[in-house]
Amino acid sequence: MADEQRTDNNPELEQEIQQEEPIQEQNQTEDPLEEAIARVQELEAQLAETAKKEQDLLLRTRAEIDNIRRRTEQDVEKAHKFALEKFAKDILNTIDNLERALATPRNTEDESVKALFDGVELTLKELLATVARFGVEPVGAVGETFNPDLHQAISMQPVEGFESNQITTVLQKGYLLNGRVIRPAMVMVAA
Repeated sequence: MADEQRTDNNPELEQEIQQEEPIQEQNQTEDPLEEAIARVQELEAQLAETAKKEQDLLLRTRAEIDNIRRRTEQDVEKAHKFALEKFAKDILNTIDNLERALATPRNTEDESVKALFDGVELTLKELLATVARFGVEPVGAVGETFNPDLHQAISMQPVEGFESNQITTVLQKGYLLNGRVIRPAMVMVAA
């Protein structure tokens, strides 16, 4: 009340007080406004940084998921390709026995023996065709160049008619299953 009485009595003083009040209010409003703007800018910067980190994490997660999916597909493909490996190894013994049977000297005069050899030969051909359909293929033939990834050298001997590193004798055929060695060929190599 005392202020009101003073200003009522003195109009100049009242004008001066009114001019000072907006200046003080303006100073007070600029400081909080500037602080609010600075705070908003700071929060926007943090938001942008967080969004960038989130985007990076999302990209990394997607890449990891793609890698896992690709590895899983490869594992499934390998499982399908090589599921027959144990079975194929066991069948190889049967193939070897049929080949040994056909390698024995034949008595071509006896028709029953000839029919038996023909039956064994047909069985061997059918068995080889069956395993070939499932990706099993023989390796190691006389005259091939020695390959340590596919062949196991039992001995090296100089042999006429063969160049160095050529297979001269196949003691036991080797086999591949879809390009993977399941049994190396045991061979003799020319020195």
